[in-house]
Amino acid sequence: MKIHIKKGDTVKIIAGNDRGKTGKVIDVDPQSGTVTVEKVHIVKKHTKPSNANPTGGVIEKPLPVSVSNVLLFCKNCNKGVRVGFRFIEDGTKVRYCKKCNEVIE
Repeated sequence: MKIHIKKGDTVKIIAGNDRGKTGKVIDVDPQSGTVTVEKVHIVKKHTKPSNANPTGGVIEKPLPVSVSNVLLFCKNCNKGVRVGFRFIEDGTKVRYCKKCNEVIE
């Protein structure tokens, strides 16, 4: 599956309970077509005491979101936008905003 979102990008959630929120991408899994966004799709996980966490308890952890439910956030348009690809003069492939035609990087 081809994914147009990279780790470190800012994305906007367009579907689900967290619709309208924006966040930074923590992890991308092209095999399953999911991205993990910080502070979005948070679940509580109950853990037993261990060496890493001696007290145990409840920890909050973000779960992956389908890549079809996110749009790349354009700072010029100040909204989630569709992304296209083009080659610039020196031959490198870059992503651009389909609304304002600005290069996203």
